[in-house]
Amino acid sequence: MINIAVDVGNSMIKVGIFDDVNLKQKLLLKNFQELEPVISDPHDHIIVSSVKDGPEEILNRSAATGKKIKLTPETLLPIKVNYATPNSLGVDRLAGVCGALQLFPDQDCLIIDMGTCINYELLDREGVYWGGLISPGVNIRFEAIHTLTARLPLIQATMEPDLIGNSTPGCMQSGVMNGILEEVKGIMARLKIKYPNLRVIMCGGDYRFFENQLKPSIFAAPELVLLGLNRILMHNV
Repeated sequence: MINIAVDVGNSMIKVGIFDDVNLKQKLLLKNFQELEPVISDPHDHIIVSSVKDGPEEILNRSAATGKKIKLTPETLLPIKVNYATPNSLGVDRLAGVCGALQLFPDQDCLIIDMGTCINYELLDREGVYWGGLISPGVNIRFEAIHTLTARLPLIQATMEPDLIGNSTPGCMQSGVMNGILEEVKGIMARLKIKYPNLRVIMCGGDYRFFENQLKPSIFAAPELVLLGLNRILMHNV
């Protein structure tokens, strides 16, 4: 069974090609033109998650002979959603949680998606999703410091800056990067009081900045959203 999972983000399109539950190929594409040859190849089922417009066009152009699913909060999921406003949930958040279920069934999981925003999601061992936290991501923090002040420059993230900076850029690097690191550690520590065997899974474009400093406390899964999309697709087939 060949499944295609498509994750349309703000800047890139991620595609996972699955043979049943096994991820055989991952693609990073820039636009729908690059995607079209992929979805034109023979496949059985397709699921599309999008934070922008366009999923209907992808589904219409797909050569799938079976299920064609646009992920929404109303889609049948392999988890129970205990969230006060489920219709406001981002589909990428739902997919990440279902990816954690695929990797670590019957375990308490904290999913940390290091994207434009940092999304924290809690899934318990019973398969219940409770919600989480949303905080500004790396680039948002650097842009805010620059935009909302008179003289601080716009700088790029670096790996593992010194705690005490000895220049203005160095101080900014430490404030943002070490600040996020301590935020993550603090949230993990507080949740582990209630969930002592908590499994922490990290994904998203900026996870690489923090992976080494958080090992062995976290499991890095850059394909988590694609795995979750395929899990949702299989749940609906």
